[in-house]
Amino acid sequence: MKINARKHLEIRLQNLIFTLLFLGVIGLLGWLSTRYSMQFDWTAGSRHSLSEASVKILQLFHGPIKVIAYTREEKPIRDLITEQVSRFSRHKKDLTLAFVNSDTQPDQIREQGISEHNQMRIEYEGRSELVMEPTETAIANALQRLAHAKELHIVFLEGHGERSPKGQANFDLGQFGEELANKGIKISMVNLGIISSIPDNTDVLLLDGPRVNLLPGEVAQIQDYVKRGGNLWWMADPGNLHGLNPLAGQLGLKFLEGVVVDASTQLFGINDPTFALVAEYPSIPITQGFSVKTVFPTSAALEKTGESEFERTPFLTTVRSSWTETGPIEDKIKFDADKGEHEGPLHIGFALTREKNPNPQNSQEGQQKATTDKAARQRIVVIGDGDFLANAYLGNGGNLNLGLNIIHWLSENDQFINIPAKTAVDSTLALSNMNMVLIFVGFLILLPLSLFVGGALIWFKRRGR
Repeated sequence: MKINARKHLEIRLQNLIFTLLFLGVIGLLGWLSTRYSMQFDWTAGSRHSLSEASVKILQLFHGPIKVIAYTREEKPIRDLITEQVSRFSRHKKDLTLAFVNSDTQPDQIREQGISEHNQMRIEYEGRSELVMEPTETAIANALQRLAHAKELHIVFLEGHGERSPKGQANFDLGQFGEELANKGIKISMVNLGIISSIPDNTDVLLLDGPRVNLLPGEVAQIQDYVKRGGNLWWMADPGNLHGLNPLAGQLGLKFLEGVVVDASTQLFGINDPTFALVAEYPSIPITQGFSVKTVFPTSAALEKTGESEFERTPFLTTVRSSWTETGPIEDKIKFDADKGEHEGPLHIGFALTREKNPNPQNSQEGQQKATTDKAARQRIVVIGDGDFLANAYLGNGGNLNLGLNIIHWLSENDQFINIPAKTAVDSTLALSNMNMVLIFVGFLILLPLSLFVGGALIWFKRRGR
């Protein structure tokens, strides 16, 4: 087909218009990118986005937050800090970042308590917290410490073989204690055989599975603490309560004989019947919105006894296929009502509340607090298992998050309930020796060899023509 001059001009005009429109669209997109910011995270587990836990923490702040990073004039580390902080500022527009040269401002660094390069300080309403490393977890923990209106003190009873919040053995609570410390909660231990009373600044007293009997005077101190309105978390193991029976009676609870066994745990790959599974929770503050399964190894069942001034609400209940086994756990076991065993569902955890009634012998500060906050209620949690937060079991299901929820509820920080713990995404690839051999042979030997042979065959075939 012959193209005349007019047709040629039309084609040129069309090409010119297309080029102008294309450049215009590119320019418009470039201008829009400076006015609006949109980001998409398609990585597994959204590794480059702020976690749900961190977003919930940011929602607790209602004023501007300032982050100050003390670094050298090094672009890579400043870019890393900017990227981490920007994840938070996308969800809170009044969160700002400023850099201070750690080489040229030594006096300011010493004044602020900065000990190393690349540390940060977060400031909010006249208070501040240090961040030791530029990671989301470290920043989120510092923000949660700032969000606490006051310093919280959790006191663990010791001196009777209890699990230690600083111990690293499988049966200890060291990892849970570390989680509490990261969130700004102060942990201390008290031996009632050495000191005469429970410290006045105790927000929560925690009893976890003593191995030897408490002295009558020690039990009396704990009962007096409860009588005065102190918040308590008691985790008891099946069997001997080691002198704490009067405390159970004071709370209106009874520990049933035997160990809770649960046949349904086999469906989840747990071959030990003494592991009890809790999958459903009531709609109360501790477990509001909580739906993750929790696992309790070697637990005892509880029930209410008589009338009590406490409101006793069960919040940890096993499945129907469980029962209290009073005999030895060996070979085949089955429910036997004639032996006094109780059939599930069984309650293994209770939340107790009552209005605080200040004792005339209380300190002046305690009386003033009770007067100014008449709606305050005493909070107590009793669980028939002291192992579920141990280092060996803390990572099972929702055990860690449940433990944190209980601490927040007992310390009257309900706004922190349902903020899950930040967990690392498993980004490692574990391969067996056979898989590694197959990958090596396939990609480094067979694939190159097949390409070489295929190329050689094509070359010989073409040469033969």
